[in-house]
Amino acid sequence: MDKADVPFLSATKLSGLIERKEVSPVEAVEAYLDRIDRVDGKLNSYITVCREEALQAAREAEQAILRGSYLGPMHGIPTAVKDQFYTKGVRTTAGSTILWDFVPDEDATVVANLKKAGAILLGKLNLSEFALGESFYHPAGTPRNPWNLERNPGISSSGSAAATAAFLCATSLGEDTGGSTRIPAAWSGLVGLRPTWGRVSRYGVLPVCWSMDTVGPISRTVEDCAITFKAIAGYDPKDPYTLNIPVPDYRRALNGNMGGTRVGVITEKVYTDEVDPEIRDAVTRAIGVLGELGAPVEEVSLPLIEKAGAFSKALTDMEGAAVHYEGLKKRAQEYDHNTRVRLLTAILTPSQVYFKAQKLRALLRQQILDALKRVDVLVLPTSPVPAPKIPDAPGIKSREDALSRLSGPRGFTGPFNLASVPALSVPCGFTSQDLPISLQIAGRPFDEETVMKVAHAYEQATPWHTRRPPI
Repeated sequence: MDKADVPFLSATKLSGLIERKEVSPVEAVEAYLDRIDRVDGKLNSYITVCREEALQAAREAEQAILRGSYLGPMHGIPTAVKDQFYTKGVRTTAGSTILWDFVPDEDATVVANLKKAGAILLGKLNLSEFALGESFYHPAGTPRNPWNLERNPGISSSGSAAATAAFLCATSLGEDTGGSTRIPAAWSGLVGLRPTWGRVSRYGVLPVCWSMDTVGPISRTVEDCAITFKAIAGYDPKDPYTLNIPVPDYRRALNGNMGGTRVGVITEKVYTDEVDPEIRDAVTRAIGVLGELGAPVEEVSLPLIEKAGAFSKALTDMEGAAVHYEGLKKRAQEYDHNTRVRLLTAILTPSQVYFKAQKLRALLRQQILDALKRVDVLVLPTSPVPAPKIPDAPGIKSREDALSRLSGPRGFTGPFNLASVPALSVPCGFTSQDLPISLQIAGRPFDEETVMKVAHAYEQATPWHTRRPPI
């Protein structure tokens, strides 16, 4: 195989070639580094490229595999992570000048777990400042969408989406508080998983919102997502909020068998003018495909879901303001304009708003859990709009712009971080402007297997995952 073709393989396909010694980890890393050098100047997906560290890790992986010490499907796979996760000896900036020179002395548990599985860290990926989303200024350059360089690749795991979609890493990690794995996946034509809260350790992850932060994969296929997720999931004594329960082999669930899996269509988020007509049509067709694959489909109503974006944002911002309270007192002017305004607004918001949002959250969670007693998964668009254009100035431009920030994509992803259940975004089409469209699939707590099984069956019955961005 020509080394230049290696980055265009799925992580799973590359894994098989590495296991059979048809491609070496060194060749794979060199191919990805070459492509980063050629392409990333257009995308700004990386903040830090760990060139020498990755090559050394690749040489060690190659020798281990030649000795017969193959560790599994992630062994030798070039991977990158959002620059929100601690990496020993490698700076962790959170996309902010405030932490630009911060170098941790240990790895986040998810990074350590990737390394234990044999994955090779190519580098640290760009993001919205402090993973809050909506920041205008990016000190490492504005991340751009490989499908259209004038478009946003997604917030806040912008670089994770851009790098994975542009074949600058085989798979990646993002962090999802209110949609930050799923929205980037949707806008960049990828698979993005938000796991159940408590399934993956957050030790060594710079916090956004304690009650909703999760770490999940952003990958090119559902199978790639499954092997990445298997490597990072599980109990961690350093994070007391992880649950000590078995971690399945998620890849085994991807058998293409949808028979009997009950699908609930959330009427308030599918059959609504809030959704762009091209997206509504693509999602409706995708639901039809699930029915053709043998899944009983029924409509489900969740009355509170229409307000989910607003109280998801209220909780995220107010908990985020608590995290940054001291920083804002001492270094407010060093924050990005949008980030600063958002956090200062949250600090001034009455505590009654926080408690009301928590009460509404509990009610919505119960509605979702009750619905998941009748069906196995819930489906809706991941985002009601395709990737928007990158703004040319900071700030809120109008009342409509302000309202869109309370609903928009957050109104579609927010319900499931509020309910602490798993949700996944999978490509389901393209707009007339060749921008990706995605279907969101949510399931019961700790039942990522079923969510991925449904997504994989749909993915394999459709061509969307085979398309490449024009870069």
